[in-house]
Amino acid sequence: MQLIRQFESKSEEMYKMAGKIRGFFHVYNGQEAIAAGCMTATNHEDSFITGYRDHGLALAKGMSPNAAMAELYGKATGCSKGKGGSMHLFDKANNFYGGHGIVGAQIGTGAGLAFAEQYRGSKNVVLCFFGDGAARQGMLHEVFNIAMLWKLPVVFICENNNYAMGTSIERTSNVIDIYKLADAYEMPSDKLDGMTPEIVHEGVARAVKRARDGEGPTLLEMKTYRYRGHSVSDPQKYRSKDEVEEYKDQDPLIKVRKTILDNNFASEATLQEIDEKINGIVEASVKFAEESPWPDDSELLKDVYIDQHYPFIVD
Repeated sequence: MQLIRQFESKSEEMYKMAGKIRGFFHVYNGQEAIAAGCMTATNHEDSFITGYRDHGLALAKGMSPNAAMAELYGKATGCSKGKGGSMHLFDKANNFYGGHGIVGAQIGTGAGLAFAEQYRGSKNVVLCFFGDGAARQGMLHEVFNIAMLWKLPVVFICENNNYAMGTSIERTSNVIDIYKLADAYEMPSDKLDGMTPEIVHEGVARAVKRARDGEGPTLLEMKTYRYRGHSVSDPQKYRSKDEVEEYKDQDPLIKVRKTILDNNFASEATLQEIDEKINGIVEASVKFAEESPWPDDSELLKDVYIDQHYPFIVD
């Protein structure tokens, strides 16, 4: 969680003050408990897929901070060879499948990944993340229907941070409890405190076990909050400073730090050492990105289509 927070804060600094990062840019500050709780409740072989607020989940899944920062810079050493940028981080080795710029598109792709796992006969589960805005896409209903029909091993996780860009959830639907959308498909669902990693872990562990046992999908609504705007260019006129400060009282990093100290899991000195170590990792990622080369012009059209032809197999 501390790595995500420091990485996001540093990358935002490099965007705003240094001008080294360009394009659309969305940070994960405030939502770290979701990433942490999901990681402890899953295996390395399980896949994550999300929308364009993807840095935090990518780092949690194991992506190198160097590869992530270099991608934000648009450098050739980035996880997507500098071609994806902030919204399109990918790491196949760690089973992280994006990073998708089209709102809600990952819901269908996530179900597709789950179908592939089911078809191969594995016990792997897919965690498909999306925001409260994406929950209003028609794609969700089509996918929920087929996922339940085929009992796909997927956990749908709505990171409900209250706003779809600048539009509050109350202004987008009569149904403001997103987990209730699962009722129409008789899909198990739950609403969880997304600011507390222990609660996230417990809820995700239950849903993952269900999927692994062949019982199909679950919808989990994680109530969370983003401390920054929708993107770095967001003036945030749709919410008050008092509201933001109120949610900062629930800061997941502060809560976890208190839990650690209250239970003597670690000392203040140990936590300080961890903070300093992570700070060094983040600073090193900036240095790596700064010193990395730009993609060569010859790379422009590569990776757009697969190079190998796969003929249809007919029985």
